[in-house]
Amino acid sequence: MTSTGIRLHAPAPGWSIPADVVVVGSGVAGLTAALRCEAAGLTTVVVTKARLDDGSTRWAQGGIAAALGEGDTPQQHLDDTLVAGAGLCDAEAVRLLVTEGPGAVRRLISTGARFDTDDAGTIQLTREGGHHRRRIAHAGGDATGAEISRALVDAVRARGLRTIENALVLDLLTDAEGRTAGVTLHVMGEGRHDGVGAVHAPAVVLATGGMGQVFSATTNPAVSTGDGVALALRAGAEVSDLEFVQFHPTVLFLGPDAEGQQPLVSEAVRGEGAHLVDADGTRFMVGQHELAELAPRDIVAKGITRRMQETGTEHMYLDGRHFGAEMWERRFPTILAACRAHGIDPVTEPIPVAPAAHYASGGVRTDDRGRTTVPGLYACGEAACTGVHGANRLASNSLLEGLVYAERIAADLAAARADGTLAARVPAPVPYAERPAHPLLAPEARYAVQRIMTEGAGVLRSADSLARAAERLERLHTEALDELETDGKTPEPGVDTWEATNLLGIARVLVAAARLREETRGCHWREDRPERDDENWRRHIVVTLRPDRSLAERLTETADFPPTR
Repeated sequence: MTSTGIRLHAPAPGWSIPADVVVVGSGVAGLTAALRCEAAGLTTVVVTKARLDDGSTRWAQGGIAAALGEGDTPQQHLDDTLVAGAGLCDAEAVRLLVTEGPGAVRRLISTGARFDTDDAGTIQLTREGGHHRRRIAHAGGDATGAEISRALVDAVRARGLRTIENALVLDLLTDAEGRTAGVTLHVMGEGRHDGVGAVHAPAVVLATGGMGQVFSATTNPAVSTGDGVALALRAGAEVSDLEFVQFHPTVLFLGPDAEGQQPLVSEAVRGEGAHLVDADGTRFMVGQHELAELAPRDIVAKGITRRMQETGTEHMYLDGRHFGAEMWERRFPTILAACRAHGIDPVTEPIPVAPAAHYASGGVRTDDRGRTTVPGLYACGEAACTGVHGANRLASNSLLEGLVYAERIAADLAAARADGTLAARVPAPVPYAERPAHPLLAPEARYAVQRIMTEGAGVLRSADSLARAAERLERLHTEALDELETDGKTPEPGVDTWEATNLLGIARVLVAAARLREETRGCHWREDRPERDDENWRRHIVVTLRPDRSLAERLTETADFPPTR
């Protein structure tokens, strides 16, 4: 691994604190990793961009998938995951997920998470798209993520873990040998620290969540700007599968000009028997797949989009009127409230829905212990690419992946401390260069990036649309670079400019990978290449950032990931 030497333009750190491990992110993956590291005796600091409970996890509605039900097995869960992944899952990574998953869920329960149970105390399970069995555990009907977040945040506070809230991570620090030495971060608002500082540590765990804000409409919260993946790229880490962005099929349609975070209508609604229909009431998914509305998400999103094209409309409908008021209020209270807040009553009328950006199957490439290609840098959750999801994530595998791989990272770090490979002392980072290495974008460029990506690299893609997107993104990049190199100027450092810059970096990688993959597979849909091509493309695209800020792409030999070490 060769460091790029590229860092965001930012003031030099004005304060620092030491730790054994710094975990960046406070969703299910980050807090699980932090709790397990702390339990292993490692001094752990949690850095999070907003409040501890403000990440993507708390927005998860449907639940967490695991073979917990009678008659279900990890092998059946594995089979469903491999089918959804469209031939690109790393089979061993999936095997680890499904075999360790039930135990990880039980440990989550012991941490304090309360799932919905029947009168006998047995966990209630539902179905979602791509699952042939009921294996989705849920909480509060449709508030699973909120309950998991509550339990983990309570545990973190009860154990007194050191946390730094309202802090945007900037860049990875490395020592003279190129190993991880911590991170720089900017703390927003009042607290024990303010402004740009650093956490010095020999291990960094990126659990920064998704990058949904790279598109105009998404189910992701405003903080999901791909900061962890962008940091890893600048540090020289390998990123993979970024072309596989899952567009959730059923997002509440708020109008053609709606931007930002959109309300999700969980797949569990279809799992309980709601139907997708067009304006005439026709169930258009019947006959398109054996599971109809419960087909894997990429198939349902494509089915909705095709029907929209055929009928010249901007949305379809999800019809759950047959549930009745009691079931809506008991099973889906969050969704019911969100719909009613926007003037739609699912009890008496179908819900208008359309696909929106939801989940990144790709991210920072890791091995089965969460290790990236940068020594000392780990990744888990949506920021990581473990190989579990392949070309399309199976519904409700995301929370499980965050749990399982966070635990594996903590176990690896505990073992590394025991055998002496994790430094007992805090490493000295290489000093910052005086001249800024990476130009910043003006805050308004964020919206330009989002429009470019939605128009050219959304649900429907083609060589022409991707070429236009690449050209427009490159123009934004080049203009910022020229201004820096010619005049020594760049927009004022700040949260808005750092986020816009991160989004542009992520967008460039996504479009480059999507242009290279000349086939349709999973949630990557090329109109000009409508067929899946296993002979040439049953492989992963791995991207790195060169020191000159250009992108380097390569293909893996097989669908299995090579080692990171």
